[in-house]
Amino acid sequence: MKFLLELQSEEIPARMQAAAAEQLRTRFVDALKAAGLAHGIVTADATPRRLWLIADEVAAASEGSAEEVKGPAATAPAQAIDGFLKKTGLTRDQLEERETPKGIVLFAMLRREGRTASEILADVIPTLIRDFAWPKSMRWGAASHSTAAPRWVRPLTGIVALLDGDLVACEAHGITSGRETRGHRVHAPGVLSITSAATYLEQLRAAHVLASSAERRRIIATRAAELAAGAGLSLIPDDGLVAENAGLTEWPVPLLGRFDPDFLSVPCEVIVLTMRTNQKYFALADASGALVPAFICVANLDATDGGAAITHGNQRVLSARLSDARFFWEQDLATVRAGGLEAFLPKVNDIVFHEKLGSLADKVDRVAALAKWLCENDVVPADPAQAERAARLAKADLVSATVGEFPEVQGQIGRYLALGIGVEPAIADAIRDHYKPAGQGDDVPTAPESVAVALADKLDTLICFFQADMPPTGSKDPFALRRQALGCISVVQSTGTRLSLRKLMQYFTDICRLSISDAGWQPKLLDFFADRLKVQQREAGVRHDLIDAVFALGSEDDLVRLLARVKALQAFVETEDGTNLLAGYKRAANILKAAEKDGIGEPASGEGDGAEALLAAALATALPTAKQAVAEERFTDAMAALASLRGPVDAFFTNVMVNDPDPGIRARRLALLARFRDAVHGVADFSKIEG
Repeated sequence: MKFLLELQSEEIPARMQAAAAEQLRTRFVDALKAAGLAHGIVTADATPRRLWLIADEVAAASEGSAEEVKGPAATAPAQAIDGFLKKTGLTRDQLEERETPKGIVLFAMLRREGRTASEILADVIPTLIRDFAWPKSMRWGAASHSTAAPRWVRPLTGIVALLDGDLVACEAHGITSGRETRGHRVHAPGVLSITSAATYLEQLRAAHVLASSAERRRIIATRAAELAAGAGLSLIPDDGLVAENAGLTEWPVPLLGRFDPDFLSVPCEVIVLTMRTNQKYFALADASGALVPAFICVANLDATDGGAAITHGNQRVLSARLSDARFFWEQDLATVRAGGLEAFLPKVNDIVFHEKLGSLADKVDRVAALAKWLCENDVVPADPAQAERAARLAKADLVSATVGEFPEVQGQIGRYLALGIGVEPAIADAIRDHYKPAGQGDDVPTAPESVAVALADKLDTLICFFQADMPPTGSKDPFALRRQALGCISVVQSTGTRLSLRKLMQYFTDICRLSISDAGWQPKLLDFFADRLKVQQREAGVRHDLIDAVFALGSEDDLVRLLARVKALQAFVETEDGTNLLAGYKRAANILKAAEKDGIGEPASGEGDGAEALLAAALATALPTAKQAVAEERFTDAMAALASLRGPVDAFFTNVMVNDPDPGIRARRLALLARFRDAVHGVADFSKIEG
């Protein structure tokens, strides 16, 4: 049998529809599983005015079940036996007596008959509706004054529940189930009676409602691209906007519109943002990729005039929106032409960065000093004065009228304003790029001035919050410090920037002393970077324990060098030599750990003979070779030097008794193992490596 459930309501916000459909499917499947009712594939989806679900191959009834319940002993007091009989609903002669190690015990066999699918579904549906979780919900109707009133994302208006063609009678939130639903508001405004679960989708289609969100998305994307191509243009890709329009329409009809080319004097990012955010329009580009004065909107009906009136109305609304945007932009241009971007800076003093960390102007001062320091210390190959000026201007556009209206274009507007008054392009680009990367997949700045400001801005935020003892805790990260750290790592990796975190933190401590400071913030911040690095490198297949092994050395705080060392280490430990050497190291470390508790004593003179002498000679060669290779950042060569120890170490443990009865010989052999351990620790702390 096929089951249909439709929950009708007023318009469900587009951003909530996909999650609501998945929740409906998941809760329904869980409820049927708990009830023991078998079924096939369950599909759930949404339109703006309904959540719907179809379950295939629903069993006619749940299977009966049998449960064995252990009771009291047969010789138990009558009161105990009567209590067991009351609990199970059986009589004394229906109980089974069994011999057990504890004597004869009473058992009850409880058999439950199966229930019909209709009975189970009638129980499941009201519970599912009442327990449904929305990000935001509302009360409505006469009972809305009470907090106990029904709640739904928007007023719930109807329930359709059909098992094949039969109605499943139930009630929730004062609404009784039926088979009546609604078609399109304009094309099919009357009541639509659903014949059966099997005919539901096609009956809606006939009533100008496309129940499948995937189909609506496909129509919007395909038709919009066709309209653009027909005009010799191309659609600027925006999957999120496709999904949002699909969530706003039941019968999507894309239409091509145009706007006054004079509005192209406004930065293209502002135009696209205005169309996308305020109007849900798609932007179009010409063959060169430049924005053109045209757009695609999505109507929710087939208009008799081909959409001419709808397009005209949308053009008028967009013109008003763009007029506002142009007013803000021209106001900002006039300000910078009169006094440069510096004209905005006095207002930056009025913005609080954080109550414990001062104003945004204080942050600007720190970032400018830090960007200059990065260049002066050859961390970033940029002109220190250029980097410092870019940092001082980077936050200026935050107080501009345009960014005040469109916060999403911060940085981009600063760049346009800077270029508009002749500021050097490198500084203008740094103003735009210092927020990057803003998240996974975002571009990483590569120009030197941009790198200096981007790193300085992120590092200042991280250091300040850690110095003030406000690191992320658990899942809470209100200041996006994890994202800032990942941004730093991405910039450093992509550009090969060589930066000593300890040296940087010491410089920061010298120039900036916050009134509230945690003395242990530096190790905490290094550990935080290590954790973020493990997260970032996981997708690249780098083992987290190897990052720990290199960080544990305590001296490695250059992320570029650290990753090079980790990758060489991973290549080594995954070889046979590396695996065996790791096993030898762990054996040596365990022996030394036990011996050091009791005291090693004074070693005997000489280097022994046989395998002992062989290991001593191998260490004499490998240790300085590995040390020199690490110093010169030839980490693969350092691993090769360690690999040369594999044979001597194996032979040593095979042929030498470390805990010799002679205390001097024992101490000498332990000292040899300590040299081996120290040689390995020159590359990484092998105790942190798993396996």
